[in-house]
Amino acid sequence: MHTRCHFDDFLSVFGFLRAAERRAVTPRLNRSQLRSEWFCRGRFFSVIIPGVYKGRRITVVIPCLNEEKGIGEVLSRMPQFVDEVVVVDNDSTDRTGAVARDFGARVLHEKIRGYGRAYKTGLLEAKGDIIVTLDGDHSYPVDAISYLLESFLHSGVRFLSASRFPLRNRRAMSFKHWVGNKLLSAATSLLYFRRVSDSQSGMWVFERSALASMELVSDGMAFSEEIKIEAIRKREIGFKEIYIDYSTRMGEIKLRPWKDGARNLLFLFRKRFGLAGRKAEVFPAISDPAGIPANKRG
Repeated sequence: MHTRCHFDDFLSVFGFLRAAERRAVTPRLNRSQLRSEWFCRGRFFSVIIPGVYKGRRITVVIPCLNEEKGIGEVLSRMPQFVDEVVVVDNDSTDRTGAVARDFGARVLHEKIRGYGRAYKTGLLEAKGDIIVTLDGDHSYPVDAISYLLESFLHSGVRFLSASRFPLRNRRAMSFKHWVGNKLLSAATSLLYFRRVSDSQSGMWVFERSALASMELVSDGMAFSEEIKIEAIRKREIGFKEIYIDYSTRMGEIKLRPWKDGARNLLFLFRKRFGLAGRKAEVFPAISDPAGIPANKRG
């Protein structure tokens, strides 16, 4: 027997489940279908819950290229209030996709390699009201997601970026990467008249509806700085940063400091003066049933 109920019936079903929990009920979460399932005395009960974090549906998007070592650690720490986890396997040659699927993530395959390309694939498929991003190498703190969400909901903006600076663990980032990041962040700040402490951070929290206002061109590493630039330029979005701790990554390093740094710097100038060249990705407009931004709702 498989019983489903919508949120209107949730309280009565929840009462039954809580009573049954005392008789060895085992809960399990199926994030890919945005529902909570319970197993009790040989029967499954499925309760569809429209948003389990203060009325908002949360999607975590993780681009991955050969992150077999780290993705399992990341997903094993994922908070239960996250409704959907989207892992974009960017043509990995290891078991990244299989490991992610074993942990219940929704795995998308993007054959054309590129950091920005993988993100675009994942963001187009995300279904949550609020999107959280991070890398699959366990360098960003999964445990900080709830802290970031609370900060975002009280920030007054629709895009919040996690800054890794000041860097507490010096071993988490090589000197070359540190210097490159500082130069790129300084260039971003000067070109867009807004102080940005970490233009290359890969952990963000933002409203999915904000994507419809963005013009995102880069398919490469410059995507990280570009999405922040779009939030800065669009007054209806708004941009703020908040500090997070950063750890040593697991697995191989894909970033090529000098080559990627030079490309990112060139992209900053091309973006600033309208010379980015390629057609921007078009994200569909997303209507909010409440008619107000997610971080303005009570």
